[in-house]
Amino acid sequence: MPSSKLVSIWQRSARKQVRTLAKAGEQATRQWAKAVAAANAPPPGQGDWLPGMTLGPAGLRAWRLFRPAAARPRQRLPMLVMLHGCGQDAREFALSTGMNRIAAREGFLVLYPEQDRRAHPQGCWNWYDTRSGQALAEAATLVAAIEQAALLYGADRGRLAVAGLSAGASMAALLGVRQPGLFRAVAMHSGVPPGVARSSGTAVRAMLGLGRAGPVPVGPMLLAAEPLPPLLVLHGSADAVVSSRNAAAAAELWAQAAGARLCKPREVRRGQRHAMQVTDYKCGRRTVATLCEVQGLGHAWSGGDARQRFSDPVGPDASRLVWRFVRSQFEAG
Repeated sequence: MPSSKLVSIWQRSARKQVRTLAKAGEQATRQWAKAVAAANAPPPGQGDWLPGMTLGPAGLRAWRLFRPAAARPRQRLPMLVMLHGCGQDAREFALSTGMNRIAAREGFLVLYPEQDRRAHPQGCWNWYDTRSGQALAEAATLVAAIEQAALLYGADRGRLAVAGLSAGASMAALLGVRQPGLFRAVAMHSGVPPGVARSSGTAVRAMLGLGRAGPVPVGPMLLAAEPLPPLLVLHGSADAVVSSRNAAAAAELWAQAAGARLCKPREVRRGQRHAMQVTDYKCGRRTVATLCEVQGLGHAWSGGDARQRFSDPVGPDASRLVWRFVRSQFEAG
């Protein structure tokens, strides 16, 4: 075969290979772009998914804020702060809880602060590290983020509440006792009350519910002089990560601080959802704390999205319970 013909065959083959490789590259690029877009898509909820950054005593912390589409200019909306658990970020927590959908319907802002992985490799809030001061520095940084977001997006400063899961719940409780005048309500889901740990070693014991019975002593360094905001505690009876003993200890801490009485527990069951044992702690007619122990629930957001980690879709719907509790405190004036 003449060499010119061989060259022509080789050129056609090379061009075909180049076209094949280019097509494969285009497909890979489209798939990558699609994956990146999906990973950064706003969580469901009609509204804006807004980024922010705050500098505080613990350093820089990023945050996301959900603003309902129906929000009017200069309208003062309530704001719920949602603190994610270990292994989560702001977007994952929003997806898991579905809180943005409720906010879009009910008309409130949702602020999702995000832990820096340099501060904790698993993304946990350092709620326990009061010995070094890291916990208090992070709490102060979160307060700075809340105040910044409230100023930028016109939140009603008289209607602020904080909720969290696991390490986020523990940090929410710490914020509640450190800055009680800032919040109208606190909600803990599967967390540890403040005052039971001062380091990572004692945090592990606290999570396992070891070495404690009855109310938790909270030192003057943590507990502010003002009355604590009302508390909602949600916890699974089958939680193998954070013992449910912590739930009762948190409610008893709030009750002890207010001199509240324990009311008779009641069972709540709806359809095929997990049953709840609900216990109120009251001062007169005022409910200081409500403890909800969800039967059979593990270490997961009750009623959360099944596609997300740390979510149990069986329910009851913790997001609805949290908002109902928070709204009742807003309405109480």
